[in-house]
Amino acid sequence: MENFKIEIDGEGVALVTFDVPGRSMNTLTGSVIADIVALTERIKTDAAIKGVIFQSGKPTGFCAGADLGEMGSGAGGGARASDDPEAALKAAFDNAFTLNKTFRALETCGKPIAIALEGLALGGGLEFALACHYRAASDNPRSQFGLPESKVGLLPGAGGTQRLPRLIGVQNAAMMILQGEPKKPQEAKALGFINEVTPVGEAVAACRKWLATNPKATQPWDEKGFRVKDGPYSPGGGMAFIGGNAILAKQTYGNYPAQKHIMSCLYEGIQVPIDAGLRIESRYFVKTMQTPQARAMIRSLFLSMQELAKGANRPQGYPTYEIKKVAVLGAGMMGAGIAYVQAMAGIETVLIDQSQEAAEKGKDYTKKLLDKAISRGKQTPEKAAEILARITPTTDYAHVKGADLVVEAVFENREIKADVTKKAEAQLAETAVFGSNTSTLPISGLAGASVRPKNFIGIHFFSPVDKMGLVEIIMGKETSEETLAKSIDYVLKIKKTPIVVNDSRGFYTSRCFGTYVGEGIAMLAEGVKPAIIENVGRMTGMPVPPLAMNDEVALDLGYKVRQQTKKDLGDAYRETPADRIIEEMVVKQERFGRKNGKGFYEYPSEPNGKKRIWPGLSDLVQTKIAEAPPELRDEYKKRLLYIQALETARCFEEGVITDPRDADIGSILGWGFAPWTGGTISLIDGLGVAKFVAECDALAQKYGERFKPNALLRDMAAKGETFYGRFGKAAKKAA
Repeated sequence: MENFKIEIDGEGVALVTFDVPGRSMNTLTGSVIADIVALTERIKTDAAIKGVIFQSGKPTGFCAGADLGEMGSGAGGGARASDDPEAALKAAFDNAFTLNKTFRALETCGKPIAIALEGLALGGGLEFALACHYRAASDNPRSQFGLPESKVGLLPGAGGTQRLPRLIGVQNAAMMILQGEPKKPQEAKALGFINEVTPVGEAVAACRKWLATNPKATQPWDEKGFRVKDGPYSPGGGMAFIGGNAILAKQTYGNYPAQKHIMSCLYEGIQVPIDAGLRIESRYFVKTMQTPQARAMIRSLFLSMQELAKGANRPQGYPTYEIKKVAVLGAGMMGAGIAYVQAMAGIETVLIDQSQEAAEKGKDYTKKLLDKAISRGKQTPEKAAEILARITPTTDYAHVKGADLVVEAVFENREIKADVTKKAEAQLAETAVFGSNTSTLPISGLAGASVRPKNFIGIHFFSPVDKMGLVEIIMGKETSEETLAKSIDYVLKIKKTPIVVNDSRGFYTSRCFGTYVGEGIAMLAEGVKPAIIENVGRMTGMPVPPLAMNDEVALDLGYKVRQQTKKDLGDAYRETPADRIIEEMVVKQERFGRKNGKGFYEYPSEPNGKKRIWPGLSDLVQTKIAEAPPELRDEYKKRLLYIQALETARCFEEGVITDPRDADIGSILGWGFAPWTGGTISLIDGLGVAKFVAECDALAQKYGERFKPNALLRDMAAKGETFYGRFGKAAKKAA
């Protein structure tokens, strides 16, 4: 067994070390699972083994769960492609049930099994631990224990939905599994699924001590008279299942099959003996794996996310760019946030603004975040002082000298951007990169102010920078591949995920996001009741409904962008119903959104007051559609989602974006596109390009040309292609 090392001492205690060769973290690969099956059989049959202690050979922890890379996007055990669906389904179940059957054999082997957890145990790693009789965890800052499968559209498939509720009760287990949030050691012990918390490095010793006094250990659920806390017919069970289902429906709107299946596993599984419960779990696991949501979420939220976070779109052939000093031009909210993440990454940061007061205020943003971290015990005062000292607030562009990269984060105004570009470039070395944080203005146009356009690139952050994980890198017409490589190195150093797009107005994220908020206003212009628009927006799985989202990004900003676009495009600009409404709201009503407490919503001044839709909207636009039956709601949901996916397809046709991974990850991380779809491109591929085209044609007939599919979509529909097939990494390798 290459993944496990066994050492048996004179007392018959087998110390089993889990250590997958060549990996920084243990995961449950196919070969590991095969080893677990063989290992369990040996533990059962080897008379020399009287008890077992599992430990990890990795400093990172015991196990991070299943290797989703092996599952890939074709999850489901091949059942979809088989000529014999019943045989394929049985094969999928048998495959899924392997670990459940093996872990059950381990906990009923008649020998005491303990596990020493130094570091994390997540997903299948925690399920492994739950199948042991005793769990000792060290109080290690890295330690965390949880079942995060629901975050990628799955459910725990190795006993997690059955053992956890039997240990900590249904209510607590349901919260943990549905939310997917991990627990620290002391929290886990308080809940009851960790038996003992030890100092770092002493978990194995604690397990040895336990083994010495528990030669015939069994699991609680195998003891006569065992009862599950919060069973289905208890008051707690009623709260967990009746109340829980109601809350789940409110939060997910039925978009996530895994969540519903988790509740079914819990409800059905705890009413029967655990052997039957484990079979129930495996059936739901297979059912969940075969959903398009699971396949799309695994591919985007796990596989693609990992690939892009490692620089998958970085040009090859260029050495890693060492970034030690970066200048940030503009100390407003965006610039201050950029300065914070740079300082946290160990980068010397110069923060420049027009006045020293403004620059100091930008630095104070970092101080406030660090003070909050100190108050929560997540940062020490000494470390915080070291981080803060990396930021130099100034008005003097001479401090730019020696910077490896500049990030310009001033107002969306060409003249201002051109001015600061010239001032900064006068101090830069020939090898340095100049990045503009513009969200809408074409990079090639801004590069006109640069004396080194090949070193000029777009580096678009999202607000708030300290929380948002995406950076959109925009290639100008003259931007070099080396500059792109350097920019990706910078984004990776500050621990963000980069996507790469080519130049256009609004680039990719702002352009596609704009169709969502614009479609909400278009519905309003048609006379759809505002409450219907907002409720349908929530039902799509978008984080914020369209009218509220307009308020969040600021109506006056949208107005300014439209005015700049009109100026740039001239006669080519096409008015939309949204233009009139935005102009009325901003110019005549002075309603700018949340920032001045007045937008499509009214925002109360009292701290705990709730916002409400502005009653004056009924005077601005006459309501013609006050009710929406299910079929109309479904049509509205399609409008809000499809308009964004359509714009993504247009971006592919125009060469603005070239990689489906960038499109999907950019849509989810950038503007919160419904995660259950896997992203804008996965929505199209999952539905089928031909079906998507047909449904868009129907929407175009009813609502206008903006829903008309482009030539690329029609060509792909005719050829039976998918975006991942035509533009994915396999297609690029073949080319």
